[in-house]
Amino acid sequence: MDQEMGRQPHKLETTGRALPAAPLRANSKAVGERSEGVILGRLLELGRTVLLPFGNNQRYDLVVDSGRGAFIRGQCKTGRYRNGVVTFASCSTNGFTGKSQTYKDQADVFWIYCPELRKVYEVPVEAVGVKRGYLRVDAPRSRQKCMIRWARDYELPAAWGSGGDTR
Repeated sequence: MDQEMGRQPHKLETTGRALPAAPLRANSKAVGERSEGVILGRLLELGRTVLLPFGNNQRYDLVVDSGRGAFIRGQCKTGRYRNGVVTFASCSTNGFTGKSQTYKDQADVFWIYCPELRKVYEVPVEAVGVKRGYLRVDAPRSRQKCMIRWARDYELPAAWGSGGDTR
């Protein structure tokens, strides 16, 4: 079936290296579900207890039990790496009305998966703007040093190594 649709079938790799990321499709729901799956997997690899809300009517996608009597509500986002920066939407937009809504007081963190870098970031909702969030990966050409939100400060470690490797 994959070959009929012009895609190469994935082969099971036994070398312990991560498989190449599957190409992203234009369907935003499928892209978001893929990011949510990667984020869920990373949190579980790190030994976190993850709760899945019933239905899809909540303003958060996942909840992590901190183990200290507190829960962390997280909204999963897909980040895009462009010009040395990971950028992501920090609000939701109603597809019918076009009205945007922030996550302030409705989620505690954003978990962002960037497919180009194969990295997951955890950013407090209050740390970013109301429309977009930006995490700088590469040094700016302007040599600016102040007021930079460095991606490395928010990166969740890969449980089995760096760069998305699974072993």
